[in-house]
Amino acid sequence: QYHNITMAVGAVALASAAAFVSLSLTALLLVFIAPSHALHLDLSAVPKRPISAPSQHFCMMSSSSSPPPSTAVASASRKLGLFTRTPLLPSAPLSNLCSNRPVYLKLDTLQSSGSFKDRGMAHLCETFQTTKGTRKLISSSGGNAGLAVATVAPRLGMEVSVIVPETTKTMVVDKLKRLGADVTVHGKNWNEADTLARRRVEEDTEAEYVSPYDHPLLWTGHSTVVDEIVEQLNEQKGAAASDGVEPAMIIASVGGGGLICGLFEGLERNGLSKTTVVAAETDGAASFGKAFVSGTKVRLESIDSIATSLGALEVTDVALDRARRHQDNGGSVKAAMCTDAEAVEACVRFAEDHRVLVEPACGAALAALYSDRLRKDVLEDVPEGPIVVEVCGGSGVNVELLSTWKKEFLE
Repeated sequence: QYHNITMAVGAVALASAAAFVSLSLTALLLVFIAPSHALHLDLSAVPKRPISAPSQHFCMMSSSSSPPPSTAVASASRKLGLFTRTPLLPSAPLSNLCSNRPVYLKLDTLQSSGSFKDRGMAHLCETFQTTKGTRKLISSSGGNAGLAVATVAPRLGMEVSVIVPETTKTMVVDKLKRLGADVTVHGKNWNEADTLARRRVEEDTEAEYVSPYDHPLLWTGHSTVVDEIVEQLNEQKGAAASDGVEPAMIIASVGGGGLICGLFEGLERNGLSKTTVVAAETDGAASFGKAFVSGTKVRLESIDSIATSLGALEVTDVALDRARRHQDNGGSVKAAMCTDAEAVEACVRFAEDHRVLVEPACGAALAALYSDRLRKDVLEDVPEGPIVVEVCGGSGVNVELLSTWKKEFLE
């Protein structure tokens, strides 16, 4: 009997040790995997346009409802593993630059495709399949949206075609092809590629058009980043969400406006009307910033920037509408426009500080804090509380490219 008891105790001990080792290895793996001027502006001149009522697949924006858990929105695509709850990590180097204010990095560069766009594309593709039975998608992209749809859609059994402009890096085109997408290179900029994508959809009755940024389903998918930020800030503080640990500011890059539309949607849903939003762009791709300054929509003549992923000639109207509404609700919106050199410098310093590569489109958001010229104005009048940088990522970067950009812009 004693022998049997000893054997049983030994078995329990071995099982516990195995579980401990498994958890330890998992923790180590996660550690290694996740190793122009800022302006206060008034958008009252922008015409108000109501946001249409969402269907059951859209998330209602309402500051009166209690914040849902981070898994409530886009739950079907999340359960299918089509996008990831990414880490929110403190940044000591950026905190030091910001007079020891708490700065956090939302590492959406760790999404499967390499950028935040997995969030919106996952929600859109899953909804299209569920509600329409869609089997074929045609997308236009500067690179990252195409990679997201080519990553997500095949997992749902969908066929993907992507039209990219001539400015798209060869490495991105190669990645798209390896993911199984049919790739066409067409046009001097994204707008010309998009025209061809829309024409092909008109000619193919089985295909659905996928915009890289201008669709409510994309915005709702992107809004999940705010749900996660709120939840993770409170986890790190050891508090319940109801205790009120809220981001004082969220900084994000803006291209066509899909991400920032999602941020405003998520902020309103979580009742964060006082959070400052900083829309970051490079000077040569500032379709949001220039519209923001003028109070009306602006169409750029061309994209003149190293940050080609920000290359939409005009921002979606909804981004301006939601920025104005956030201001009307008592929040602050700032535009931070940096030079290409500042964006590249931010990428280099971020790689040195955090051992993570991002492309200059993401560097624009990081430059809002890394740049001495921009940082003071970005932080001005921002109340106490956590500052969060949405590290949106981007796949158009490697060590060789970053070295080339450094030599071109910084040496």
